[in-house]
Amino acid sequence: MNLSLPSKKMIMVIGISAVVIIAAGIAFFRSLQALFFAFGVILTSSLNVLKVVMLERTVNKISDMDEADAGKNYVRLQYLARYFLTAVVLLGVGLITMYVDPPFINIWGAVAGVFTLQIAVFSVKFMKLEEKDSE
Repeated sequence: MNLSLPSKKMIMVIGISAVVIIAAGIAFFRSLQALFFAFGVILTSSLNVLKVVMLERTVNKISDMDEADAGKNYVRLQYLARYFLTAVVLLGVGLITMYVDPPFINIWGAVAGVFTLQIAVFSVKFMKLEEKDSE
């Protein structure tokens, strides 16, 4: 699948953010817990990459639709699907944290990984503003 340049930039920023968060987790935990933290960050950062790809597919699909109502409904359904997917993953991580002893994933790592998407969105937006200012 061919992704647009903003989507590629977002995926790159998600990866860089995940690496920085994992490095901070290693510096904070300095034990085996850092591995569990990293696993949480990797899981939710991968989920964010999937959500970027899903968003790209949604935008491409609605641009081909003829009816406005069908496009609106499709966008709403995809929006709900992306956030339902996030809720399922976070619920799964929470259940693993609560019921698996010892848990092999850190809930705080998963929560920190969720924010890589927001970091990517703001970073790409900031990059676009800088490009406009330099022209």
